[in-house]
Amino acid sequence: MQQIFQRALRGAKNVSGFVVLAALLALSTGCSGPDYSSVPAAQATVAPTAPPAEALGEYKIQVGDVLDFNFYLNPEFNETVTVRPDGMVSTKIIPSLKVYNHTVPEINAMLAAAYRDVLLDPKVTTIVRSFAPIRIYVSGEVTTPGEYVVVGQSLTLTQAIARAGGIKNSGEQRQVLIIRRGAGEKAQVYTADYYAATQGADPARDTRLAPFDVVFVPKTGIALTHKGYEQYIQQFVNPSLGASYVIGD
Repeated sequence: MQQIFQRALRGAKNVSGFVVLAALLALSTGCSGPDYSSVPAAQATVAPTAPPAEALGEYKIQVGDVLDFNFYLNPEFNETVTVRPDGMVSTKIIPSLKVYNHTVPEINAMLAAAYRDVLLDPKVTTIVRSFAPIRIYVSGEVTTPGEYVVVGQSLTLTQAIARAGGIKNSGEQRQVLIIRRGAGEKAQVYTADYYAATQGADPARDTRLAPFDVVFVPKTGIALTHKGYEQYIQQFVNPSLGASYVIGD
């Protein structure tokens, strides 16, 4: 590396030479890779098992879920409903009931209270017949941007980017943006460190995404500089007037 720097110094006779030298210096600072010395080795002779899940939070109803309302003593009131985009459901008795982001026990309590006008002692149970697919969007500096649909648990950051084909060389891995809107209209923006989750041996950085999250991978500073060069300099400067760079012997 020192010999390359010396040659670059002797050949840096114009602006282009200094640019190449600066690039070499930048590359030299990232030559040391991540430290995996604290990461345990995978067992090769034992069938792997995933760690058991800790106590998970109770599921909250999402837009598009299909629900069964079952009345034990009054089956004539049984209904199957779909959660509308506004988070509400309608039954024969209730014009509108907000169930979005509520748990099943909470919905049972709301139904029992609403049906007391027509039933003396409503006994109702809510069953989630089918779950709405979770949609995650990945854009920016990834190989295959687009919408990705899963059923069940939402994707993590690394899983979503893997589905998008990975981050390009021009993508910023340490400052990935997560735009979180949910089913509402008020958006919030968070940053995530994809590099630390994958290359930094810190799996805790692999954050789990929420439904409707948009993962945006911005360009690196170098990529933005190159884009600006192409847009504002290269198309206006005559190539014959450009300076060249030759590495001396």
